[in-house]
Amino acid sequence: MLGIFNYQKSSSSVVSSTLYALRMSKQARDILGDEIYFAHRVPWISGTMNQLHGRIDISYWVKGTKSKGKMRFKSIRPDRLSYFRTEEWTLETEDGRVIQLLTPDQDPFAGLSD
Repeated sequence: MLGIFNYQKSSSSVVSSTLYALRMSKQARDILGDEIYFAHRVPWISGTMNQLHGRIDISYWVKGTKSKGKMRFKSIRPDRLSYFRTEEWTLETEDGRVIQLLTPDQDPFAGLSD
C-alpha cells in the first residue's frame, strides 16, 4: 500500500518540476554534476504532498555524475485563491552541508499553480 502512494508521489507534477528545476540550477549542477536524477532506481519521496490543502513538504535523494544529495522542497498556499509560495528549497550533501537553492530574488516555482 505504501508503495502505491509513493509511486503517486514520485510521478506527480511537483516532483517532476522540482527535479527539472534542480537540473537547471547552476548551484546543484556544480555540486551534483550533470545527469541529475533520482539516486535510487525506485525513489522514495518522503514527506507531505497535499496540493488540495496547500501544503507540500517533500524530500528525496538525487544523484549526478559527481555526487549524491537530498533535495528538500517546502511550499504553501495560504488560501485557495493564492499561488503556492516556496518556503524552502535546499540540497543537503552527503557530508551534511546544506545549500540554499532558493534565493530571495529568484523563485523558480513562482506563479505556478497546480
